[in-house]
Amino acid sequence: MTFYENILDAGDELIKRGVADRQSLLRRETEEFLRETSLDYGPRQEVHWKRDYSSPEAYEASVAPNRERWRQAVGWFDAPLLPLQAIAAPFLESETIRAEWITVPVFEGLNARAVLARPKAGSAPYPIVICQHGIGSSPERVFGFDDPSDIYHSYGRAIAEAGFAVLAPLHVTEGPPRARYHRLCLMLGKTLWGLEIQKLSRLIDYLETLDWLDTARIGMYGISLGGAYTSFALPLERRIGVGVNCAWFNDRLRKMVVDDPRYSCFLSASEEHIFIPGWLREFGDSDLASLICPRRHLVQAGKCDGIGWWPYVVEEFERAREHWTRLGIGERMVLDLHEGGHEIRLAGALPFLRKWLMGPA
Repeated sequence: MTFYENILDAGDELIKRGVADRQSLLRRETEEFLRETSLDYGPRQEVHWKRDYSSPEAYEASVAPNRERWRQAVGWFDAPLLPLQAIAAPFLESETIRAEWITVPVFEGLNARAVLARPKAGSAPYPIVICQHGIGSSPERVFGFDDPSDIYHSYGRAIAEAGFAVLAPLHVTEGPPRARYHRLCLMLGKTLWGLEIQKLSRLIDYLETLDWLDTARIGMYGISLGGAYTSFALPLERRIGVGVNCAWFNDRLRKMVVDDPRYSCFLSASEEHIFIPGWLREFGDSDLASLICPRRHLVQAGKCDGIGWWPYVVEEFERAREHWTRLGIGERMVLDLHEGGHEIRLAGALPFLRKWLMGPA
């Protein structure tokens, strides 16, 4: 490809145009190749997944290598853990619940922080729901404060009033600092996701020291970024037996690499922290959900939510549910598709949590 027979005879404007046009073609070729490679997902599934559906035990053993590769993808810090000596501070006291901030040391210089709420009704030990906030949010919003759009519907308080203990962890919440710390993690071969999942695990370690909690019955209900943490953490933190994934579950390939007016695409968003090395190699949402199987999982999605095009969400859900169905436990994987938007829907999730955390084990 040339714009001139001899560059010595070309003027500056022709050279400038030639440089720009070649770069344009190079960029388009590169993006097309990478997009099509990302979307050519089926062959990678055949290589990386070797599931055995003969029994739940055989199934879990067959996906153990994938679980370990997911741990490696998010990155796991191997620094020495500090003793479980939590510090508590007041947060909320009402007629129905009592809640406090807890700070739990994780590694030297790094703490996990969360609000821990206890219902005043019922009797101990209480089952636990981890209520994980989204981006730009906080544990305060989980309990109904600083939520002018009422996206969260005070779901942490409602779940506590329904007889559950509630743990609302605090994560780094704004995009630019998340990107900064993600870069620091990447240079260590880790991600911010992995670091904050380890904080969550340490909080669960602390919960296990409290006799008023039933740590054999733990659920997690996260919205948006909190839905991502639910999706990412449950494959690794197997003490969480029930997951509710709100406003996150998606056709991950399209969500990450295909711009479409029907939904937002992360490729064109300024959310650098979202990208995990190796994610699309084998961990689309239905495959990642298969690392939660045979535990209980609910996907909550609003048709008006612009994070995804809801028919694609339904298709991905059906691909995910197949793993439960093939094990004969399809009732454990449920879709709560509603007419709302990017929001918590307690009417769909609370009965699910009651069934699997308050019913027979």
